[in-house]
Amino acid sequence: MNKYEIVQKIEEFAPLETQESWDASGWLVDKDGENVNKIMFALTITDSVLYSAIESGCDMIISHHPLFFVPFNYKNINIYCAHTNLDRADGGTTDTLISELGFKKTEDDDFVRIVELEHPMSVKKFREQLLRISPNLRLVNNYSVDIIRRIAFCAGAGSEFISSTDADAFVTGDLKFHTAVESKKVIFDIGHFESEIFAPKILHKITGVGENGVI
Repeated sequence: MNKYEIVQKIEEFAPLETQESWDASGWLVDKDGENVNKIMFALTITDSVLYSAIESGCDMIISHHPLFFVPFNYKNINIYCAHTNLDRADGGTTDTLISELGFKKTEDDDFVRIVELEHPMSVKKFREQLLRISPNLRLVNNYSVDIIRRIAFCAGAGSEFISSTDADAFVTGDLKFHTAVESKKVIFDIGHFESEIFAPKILHKITGVGENGVI
């Protein structure tokens, strides 16, 4: 497999120029040679992911989260990341989270996606749906709201968008204390990991890698 052709597919889906200025998406380690035999797809690159990739015979890792510092022992394997550009892409992390929950987005607002429900839903019922992917979610409902219709989603850490988004409820990860205390919206913190858990599958699908891809 030509690694540059594989990466080209990712960048056509999620162009690098759409990543945030502080992000480090793209090639982190680009070793000599164009061809790779086996790829590990991961949410985050850790020591255990690296060792698992090597033990599985992989010579490339494609992950969602980048490394802002690449340890020396990570430099013996090709590493490519698609982070905020994948979050922002149509069909990316937040869109996939929405579809996996059985909903359909009705609006795009940069990183935030809006779902306008055809029929209002109780907070309790919506919470039960979220529990399917996040058993330990945190619910903030300062105003004891019972029914919601307009729901905002932002995979990853989306606390900064809560106050500026027009919605009854907001689903994200990494909820900050003061944001929670001051919120008039119903907030569901499903966890950073859980909100982006489908990213490796998205990347695997984009690249079209078959049996030689390990998720």
